[in-house]
Amino acid sequence: MNDTRRSNREHRIGAGVAGAFARTPRRLAQLLAGLSLLTLASCTTAIEQSYEPSVAPSSTPQIVDEVQKNDPRAQMGAREHPRIVASYGGEYKDEKTERLVARITGALTAVSENPNQSYRITILNSPAINAFALPGGYLYVTRGLLALANDASEVAAVLSHEMAHVTANHGIQRQQREEAEVIASRVVSEVLSSDLAGKQALARGKLRLAAFSRNQELQADVIGVRMLGEAGYDPYAAARFLDAMAAYARFSSVDPDADQSLDFLSSHPSAPQRVDLARRHARAFGAEGTIGDRGRDYYLDGIDGLLFGDSPQEGYVRGRTFLHGKLGIRFDVPEGFRIDNKAEAVLATGPGDIAIRFDGVADTEKRSLTDYIGSGWVTGLKPDTIHAIDINGLEAATARASAERWDFDVTVIRIDSQIYRFLTAVPKDMPALEPTADILRASFRRMTPQEVASLKPLRIRVVTVGPNDTAATLSARMLGTDRKLDLFRMLNDLQMATPLRPGDRVKIITE
Repeated sequence: MNDTRRSNREHRIGAGVAGAFARTPRRLAQLLAGLSLLTLASCTTAIEQSYEPSVAPSSTPQIVDEVQKNDPRAQMGAREHPRIVASYGGEYKDEKTERLVARITGALTAVSENPNQSYRITILNSPAINAFALPGGYLYVTRGLLALANDASEVAAVLSHEMAHVTANHGIQRQQREEAEVIASRVVSEVLSSDLAGKQALARGKLRLAAFSRNQELQADVIGVRMLGEAGYDPYAAARFLDAMAAYARFSSVDPDADQSLDFLSSHPSAPQRVDLARRHARAFGAEGTIGDRGRDYYLDGIDGLLFGDSPQEGYVRGRTFLHGKLGIRFDVPEGFRIDNKAEAVLATGPGDIAIRFDGVADTEKRSLTDYIGSGWVTGLKPDTIHAIDINGLEAATARASAERWDFDVTVIRIDSQIYRFLTAVPKDMPALEPTADILRASFRRMTPQEVASLKPLRIRVVTVGPNDTAATLSARMLGTDRKLDLFRMLNDLQMATPLRPGDRVKIITE
């Protein structure tokens, strides 16, 4: 759940896949989509606080606008840049990480097909695994991708691929697609009264703009591998990181219908033939493992302390608990449930096709909560089930609703000028509805000042393997996931049989 600057429009309620990076199965995803339809488009969230980052941006950013101010390609990128940044949660501003990415980009620029091309590199404040380019030298990489990469050569592989799109003028070739997308976006904004729905459609449109044809992708692969080798990086990093991202996608979700629109592989198809092609072109520089620099040590130095998972303004998932320090609220979901802190709401799914949705709206009219719950924003509401309750000293109300094959519990809670809403859905006539909703209600409360003070974001921490350390002991120090060993191996590209040696440096996730 995102605490954003003051506004009357609907806000994001989280951007990242947290905890165990769970994706919802297809049937539950459909159910959750149905849950979102229970709310009227006119409802707006009421997250009013602002988040001040603890790190400052670089004092010497590259100014593409001046370098290429008369270049129509740069003008295209400049026009779309604010929208891309907004759809990914803003810029991640950390001078050390910025310098790392700039160092890699600088080495690649010198060997690119257009060494005079200037680039504006933006690190996006998103845990998604993605990177893309816009016309005129606008490059984007998410902090989620930086967290997954194990060395500089892997990030160089991604950036060289995106730079190849720029130097090959692939963005100009899709200008007609952009114009069509702008028209579609205008239609969305005019037809849909929900600002959030319009923004989500617009964001997906911009992501479609960031996608190239398969031939363009393959061309960028070839150019990118050549740039890697000529810059002195390990040319096999491209194939290696394609494999790593595919493995991460499998780790995150086995559901082909899950919404992965913010993920790299949704717009950069990863097929075995593509990985083979990357390896084949890498062989022109030498045998695998014998050529090129991986840049692992200075890369790990550059990402040590990198924010991982949810940002502070989105709230945190810790096992079965959702906590939001800025809003000062927390609640638990039942045993066996997984929480997904998504853009439109906090979602949780559990056994037996049970689903939970949590969000917040502005309490502008100050009506009674029983009147609010019956004011028409829930379809299928049973008016005779509406009643006022007290939840841990907070004013609240509940009701029941039914729609098609599902039964719903609706619970609303007032805190100051905000109303928080739980929608719990179970298959019709399932007895688990009341026990599930009871756990949510019983656990929802204000956080204590001590709890707020102790709540810290998760970060990448680079540690040195000691003589008695194993993958099991190091992964046991991880926070934010119930699949600690699996995530540890994933983040460090460790196979089951790969031993850890004293002196090795590895990534763990902790506060």
